[in-house]
Amino acid sequence: MRTNRTKHLLREGKIAFGSMIGHIRSPELPRMFAEAGLDWIFIDTEHGCYTIETVQDLVRTALLTPVTPIVRVADLQYSLICRCLDMGAEGIILPRVEDPDLLAKAISWMKFPPQGVRGFGLSSPQAGYTSASFPEIMEHYNRETLVVLQIETVAALERADELASARGVDAIMIGPADLSISLGVGGEFGHPKLAAAIDKVIGVCESHGVWPAIQVRNPQIAKTWARRGMKLIGCGTDLIVLWTAMQSMAAELRASAE
Repeated sequence: MRTNRTKHLLREGKIAFGSMIGHIRSPELPRMFAEAGLDWIFIDTEHGCYTIETVQDLVRTALLTPVTPIVRVADLQYSLICRCLDMGAEGIILPRVEDPDLLAKAISWMKFPPQGVRGFGLSSPQAGYTSASFPEIMEHYNRETLVVLQIETVAALERADELASARGVDAIMIGPADLSISLGVGGEFGHPKLAAAIDKVIGVCESHGVWPAIQVRNPQIAKTWARRGMKLIGCGTDLIVLWTAMQSMAAELRASAE
């Protein structure tokens, strides 16, 4: 059975870098991300357009590389979470978390008994065709699955300490776009109010022994938050990366014809 590389890096105190995909439906993406040197991919089914079959293709391809497939589910529902885990996702991002009780329930869906109530739906491909007992498999996945909750509103920010206390939480991820909107400074990613809110979450994470995480739009912002303590950092999306590269190429081509 495979070790969660991203979780291993975080346990060693290192920063794990990834990027989001949610629109381009090609299983080549995980291979490209891995070869480029990223540690994890953020497969988005909240705002992305993927069907469950596409998610499966992306996850299965990722598992052929060192890159860690992490899926953001569309909602906190047992069926959405467990289907992604059963197809091999090595982590789940829980969006729009505000309620500690619902969070605890969602985490229980991600853990096999006695830590949770996840049903045993794994088959040989998901377990890497390893010969192992049920207890060995359950213990492995309970330990290796990365549990990430997102703080995206003022209500969640106010309950950050309580949310971080939930048993089984590995990381708390800031959603800067939605949090900036909730704070009344929508899209102002350098605004002091947003920066103070993010710093608060980093402090809460440090006090509870969980990893602070963030998804940002470009490497400059990523480097800033890496210096300020973020450990799990997602940068850009499939469309942003493609658009940026396309703009650069087109500009260079046009300049060469002048």
